[in-house]
Amino acid sequence: MWWQLPASELKGIGPKKAHELRKLNIETIGDILGNYPRLNSYIDYSEVKKISELTTGGERQLFAGEIVSVVEKFSQKGKRYSLIVVTDGSAFAEIYFFARQRFLTRNFAAGSKVLVTGRVKPGRTARNVTEAVLQPIGDGENIKEPGILPVYSLAGSLTQTDLRKAVRQALALAAGELPESLPAGLVAARGLPGRFEALSSIHFPESFAKLQAAKNRFVFEELFLLQCGLHYYRHHVKTDKNGVKHGRDGALVAAALEGLPFELTAMQKKAWEEISLDMQDARPMHRLLQGDVGSGKTVVSALALAKTAENGFQGCIMVPTEILAQQHYATLEEYLKPAGCRVELLTSSTRAAARKEILRGLADGAISVVVGTHSLIQNEVAFKSLALVVTDEQHRFGVEQRARLANKSNFSPDVLVMTATPIPRTLALTVYGDLDVSVMKGLPPGRKPIMTLCYTNDKRAEVYAGVLREVGKGRQAYVVCPLIEESEAVEASSASAVHQELVQGPLQGVSCALLHGRMKDVEKEKVMEGFVSGEISVLVATTVIEVGVNVPNASLMVIETADRFGLAQLHQLRGRVGRGSEQSYCVMLTDADKPEALTRLQIMRDCSDGFLLAEKDLELRGAGQLFGLRQHGLPDLRIADILQDMDVLIEARDLARRTMSDPKGAREVEAAIKYQLDDRFCRIFNL
Repeated sequence: MWWQLPASELKGIGPKKAHELRKLNIETIGDILGNYPRLNSYIDYSEVKKISELTTGGERQLFAGEIVSVVEKFSQKGKRYSLIVVTDGSAFAEIYFFARQRFLTRNFAAGSKVLVTGRVKPGRTARNVTEAVLQPIGDGENIKEPGILPVYSLAGSLTQTDLRKAVRQALALAAGELPESLPAGLVAARGLPGRFEALSSIHFPESFAKLQAAKNRFVFEELFLLQCGLHYYRHHVKTDKNGVKHGRDGALVAAALEGLPFELTAMQKKAWEEISLDMQDARPMHRLLQGDVGSGKTVVSALALAKTAENGFQGCIMVPTEILAQQHYATLEEYLKPAGCRVELLTSSTRAAARKEILRGLADGAISVVVGTHSLIQNEVAFKSLALVVTDEQHRFGVEQRARLANKSNFSPDVLVMTATPIPRTLALTVYGDLDVSVMKGLPPGRKPIMTLCYTNDKRAEVYAGVLREVGKGRQAYVVCPLIEESEAVEASSASAVHQELVQGPLQGVSCALLHGRMKDVEKEKVMEGFVSGEISVLVATTVIEVGVNVPNASLMVIETADRFGLAQLHQLRGRVGRGSEQSYCVMLTDADKPEALTRLQIMRDCSDGFLLAEKDLELRGAGQLFGLRQHGLPDLRIADILQDMDVLIEARDLARRTMSDPKGAREVEAAIKYQLDDRFCRIFNL
């Protein structure tokens, strides 16, 4: 099939261009057609203006010209920026590039002809242009001819002309042979354009109406096939394998409840009731437990593990880091050991002798509960009767890893997925379409709401004086930075620079350590052990502390360049404090002046509900940035937006359920999947 041939089979694509196409995840000719133009990035050449005709009210406009100069300059505040001057003979335009954008100017030189899209404002001697997108005008492209042309993402020395020529060649092949990728009845019933017509219109539309019809088709196709895959997975797991039917809550669960240092909240009781009833069903449980930061998910998972142990089975809990594994182990041992349940910890740091003993105990059933990291999915780990698999912070694991752990059982075990990352319903429908959902909100008894403050950088001295006061009271603090080291490409605080500044300045004499992802695991463990024990008073870190760090004595968090983080991530970071009985604070520092960044920080300051923040984050940042679908083993969404296309998602979900429930419909979908231009949907169907 032509779409499976390498892209280098096309005229004009040699080894160098093939290598650069691979940077765009384009390997085959099919990938070229599946590489849609950037969102809303089409050039209507009938809209190209002369520079003298540009209005200066800040609206985005399109013009063309020749580059006069490319220079580097410094602002009055000492910040570097790049300036490209363009003319078309009628007037001049000065195009400004700040921060990371500056590096884009390396691809342009004086004498080059470019097409420019950007926001135009008045200047002293020329129009000022910001938020600009420049693209070279290739040989043979006449901007005076009206028409609509696509704009693609680029890599290396690739140009828009290169990609457009490749797409035209691929479309010529498609005209000769292109099987339908949706059930024919569905295409007809919904009045969708045929596959070839839609591909032609998504790349080279004859009109914006045809472009919209093509987009509508591919949005529906992506969401429909994704939901078919999730339905297939859920149906396959729920009905084709025998699960474990647990009995009603017994003595061990009662003992675990009795040993808790507090009474379950109403939402914890509700979540436990849903999980317990699921476990008493012969069909395997597949449930997502969403609990806001500090809502007590570990307690509920402890009850589930106690329930499987009292029924004579084994349970395990897999977490992404050793730090989190140790914390879960300590908590579960506290809750379950007095009730007579043997709990063990298995990580890469477990010594050989202890590891051998644990492996023996899992194999012969002497160990009821094991807590571990990825070590649990290694081949030598075998269970006698695994009946419950718990994964914490599931977005750090893929679907495949979850399945590998579940496959260590002779039957289909119950699966409980926990996350402290609040997931909006819209996203949960996509990412966790194969799971039932339980939600826990609110803080456990004795916890105080965290006070959130936001200051500009001219208040840094006062903020760090506050850190010193907290340390003086015997408490601890986090300082979080978006970067490990300073970078010219990004204007943001780095952990290394901030750590050096603090130990030489305001926190001189205070035990202050640095933690980031490039450190060796042994070094990270040592630093975290020092912070947990209280030997380290201030921890300067990147987002490695975002998940699973539980230090009740930490009462203050300072987030440098807070505008660089999304709402969900800021909320996760804030959740590292407020875990003790003392009043805790989260201070966000920023010099941002963009309205969207300030809006995000204001929402963060005024709201402590993680689920509401997640909905806001989804609106502001989009699903792809908020939650990486690829980490779940699910195919990427290249054109659909589950927020904007929620109505289509719900309709696709209903149609997928009906189609996949009918044997004939399911066969048609499987056939259509095999004719996709790539294998991203094949993986979810195990084809």
